[in-house]
Amino acid sequence: MADPISPADVHHVAKLSRLALTDNEVEHLARELGGILGHVADIEALDLDDVQPTAHPLPLENVFRADEVRPSLDRSEVLAQAPAAEDDRFRVPRILGEAP
Repeated sequence: MADPISPADVHHVAKLSRLALTDNEVEHLARELGGILGHVADIEALDLDDVQPTAHPLPLENVFRADEVRPSLDRSEVLAQAPAAEDDRFRVPRILGEAP
């Protein structure tokens, strides 16, 4: 059985992706992608008519903790430790590389 992905296909996609591939890489990727498509074909051949679509294999309920107010650090103490603060907030550079 011939690979479903030819080296010419890999060259074409590499060109569109602006990737420089060696001939060895092209051959390797053609085999790898062909194998992946073979697995996809195996999955497509399965009878899944009675299988419900799911986003996760295990039934999950809300896994997040309740959003409750808890004691935290004092804002003024934290801001006092910051290199720069303004209007009760941390002052950070507008653009990376600028000094605060």
